Amino acid sequence: MRLFLKRSFFAVFLFITASAYAQTISPALLKHQWKASWITVPQESLKEYGVYYFRKNIDLAAKPSSFIVHVSADNRYKLYVNQTLVSLGPARGDTYYWNYETVDLAPYLQPGKNIIVAVVWNDGDYRPEAQISLQTGFIMQGDTPNEEIINTNKTWKCIRDKSFKPITGIGWHPYYVAGPGERIDLNLSIKDWNTTGLDDSSWKNAIRIDNGNPKGVTNAFGWMLVPSSIPAMEMTRQRIPVLRKADGVAVSPSFPASKTAVTIPANTSATLLLDQTYLTNAFLTLNFSKGKNAGIGITYTESLFKSLSGPEGPVKGNRNEVDGKIFVGRRDSIVADGASGNSFTTLTWRTFRYIEVKISTKDEPLVIDDIYGTFTGYPFKMNAKLETSNPEMQQMLDIGWRTARLCAGETYTDCPYYEQLQYVGDTRIQALVSFYNSGDDRLVRNAINQMDHSRLAEGITLSRHPSFSPQIISTFSLWYIGMLHDYWMYRPDSLFIKDKLPGMRDVLNFFSNYQQADGSLKDTPYWTFVDWVNDKGWDFGQAPKSAKGTSAILDLQLMWAYRQAAEMEAKMGMPAFAAMYKAKAAQLKTAIQSKYWDSGKKLYADTEDKQLFSQHTNSIAILAGIVPNATAHDISLKLLNDSTLTKCTIYFKYYLHQAMVKGGLGDDYLNWLNIWRDNIKMGLTTWAEISDLDHNRSDCHAWGASPNIEFYRTVLGVDTYAPGFSKIKIEPHLGQIRNISGEVPHPNGKVYAKYVFDKGKWSINIALPKNTSGIFVWKGKTFTLKTGNNSLSI
Repeated sequence: MRLFLKRSFFAVFLFITASAYAQTISPALLKHQWKASWITVPQESLKEYGVYYFRKNIDLAAKPSSFIVHVSADNRYKLYVNQTLVSLGPARGDTYYWNYETVDLAPYLQPGKNIIVAVVWNDGDYRPEAQISLQTGFIMQGDTPNEEIINTNKTWKCIRDKSFKPITGIGWHPYYVAGPGERIDLNLSIKDWNTTGLDDSSWKNAIRIDNGNPKGVTNAFGWMLVPSSIPAMEMTRQRIPVLRKADGVAVSPSFPASKTAVTIPANTSATLLLDQTYLTNAFLTLNFSKGKNAGIGITYTESLFKSLSGPEGPVKGNRNEVDGKIFVGRRDSIVADGASGNSFTTLTWRTFRYIEVKISTKDEPLVIDDIYGTFTGYPFKMNAKLETSNPEMQQMLDIGWRTARLCAGETYTDCPYYEQLQYVGDTRIQALVSFYNSGDDRLVRNAINQMDHSRLAEGITLSRHPSFSPQIISTFSLWYIGMLHDYWMYRPDSLFIKDKLPGMRDVLNFFSNYQQADGSLKDTPYWTFVDWVNDKGWDFGQAPKSAKGTSAILDLQLMWAYRQAAEMEAKMGMPAFAAMYKAKAAQLKTAIQSKYWDSGKKLYADTEDKQLFSQHTNSIAILAGIVPNATAHDISLKLLNDSTLTKCTIYFKYYLHQAMVKGGLGDDYLNWLNIWRDNIKMGLTTWAEISDLDHNRSDCHAWGASPNIEFYRTVLGVDTYAPGFSKIKIEPHLGQIRNISGEVPHPNGKVYAKYVFDKGKWSINIALPKNTSGIFVWKGKTFTLKTGNNSLSI
């Protein structure tokens, strides 16, 4: 790996993996105040935007075999050892649970002089909505006395880099809260900040601003430190394969797919339109030379726009098309200082398929030496497998997996481009994608913990967390209970969920305050979001409500939550709560049947006046168990065929499809995927937020990745049949498929299923992992499955 050049600028990344992070933490550091202090730069605002460097030289007699440190910052940091990036963080949380990373620096240290440098930045009032903050600060603590030479204190040198300024906005006006871009004038930048030869005598000594306090320390204020529970993010070099346009400059055909120099002559304006060919999250790196005072503008977007205004509002059209379209997006800009070997890498990652690079040179040519990305995200691995002759299924799995990965970093996120917020409703589906595709549940546990931490004194969770501005979607608190139930059923970790039962009780107590004598909810407060539906009676995603303030889907969702809560309480909680929740569910069932069932239409209405009907209400009615199997089948047929029902968008199809499978229509599952087919036709490489693909805001929402669950759960038929996935139910829905096999990750290994139809018979092979048993259901008949291989001929 090439070391930094003299004028280097965030140029080199080490490709960090989860194994780079040591898990050892001295017990004393979990219970007692650290010897290291939080430090900052003197005579600088602790709240406003700023980028800072903290340095310390250490001398070592020999290369250590281990050198474990714990590191954190506010807002963010990049940690370098001898010019190699070794850690980024901290993983997002809140001040009551402020994460620190544990890193073994030994692989990067050497005998003699070593330079440790942290880049710390505070986005101030421009910070992402998901970034909670107190003030600019940095802390590093050695794990044992052997590493305490590194502890942050006044011996650390520091300085502010005043060449940085924020760039706000993305060229149009949606709800965008993912943070600013960077405007950097290299003529004003701090040179050689990361080199051992730098004379830092003019730098200031850091000042102490707080103790390093692990959570629970007496009189702890400020950041309450906890070890991060997730691994390091993946960092993988990613070339940009295609140049779509070049105006004002001649470009080699090999650019940018391979490292190729491009020279922009003096006094020239040039524009390059680059196409990653698929959406990604990446740190962009631009290496360049010369071009004194040239301006370089870099803009990132998911797709170009056909229009931004007019009666239809912003319109995107086919995402593969660029001609005649408008380029707007998140921006960075650089003023060159004329040096050779400059390198710019963004402080935080960017989301893009397309990048527009605009260069305006002055009296000296500018040379682009290279441009590429470094993909980043939670280090999920695809551990599921599906083998089928249907290429569309594999294409959908690939797109869904990319969508899920781009919406998973230090937390799950609704979307990587616009918000980067961990919403409960989105995360419930994303968690199941993680279970079925990867089996890695660490980010799911992290999400459940953060949702639990977000609960208000009223009892309900916030709709999203971490979030600097609290937002309440009361219905999402009920999905939180569903998420607890999902985890309990799919992971062998009941103690983790048992710890969450008091919070679940608080949520249900909140809703009980708005239940009438018959159990039905009335005037449920806050945002009662259900789905992004644009239909009669729906208001900003909220389902219709009667003049009395009641709503069928809210009652049904509460009933379902009571049933799930009763199951968990009966197995690992308090019998009294189980009995109470079971009784409340029964009461609600009676009220719902009386208020909303239309005997003429044989459907559940959205409100008591029985004028509006939706797929949403009737889907949840089936899933909540309010109807017998025969009625569920009849309702499912109407869900499929009744065009007068308000339709679910791509998000709520997760529940719609489960309901129709429960109603006996699962063999038709592959026929229900037209919205995903439309996404592909429109050139999307990730699943969009809503079903109006022309006008859609976000091109990447993992709440639409439900096929990555259902290809395994519905088609292949693999599902949990007891808490902890301790028993397995396999009930395939093959439709017209005649040959398919696959593997699904399981806590004890993998579940394998293969179905082949030949000469009028099905040959079925199923392998269950150790310590599991289960059942196989085929056309109403049930067969017992044992651990290991099972073969059937039907």
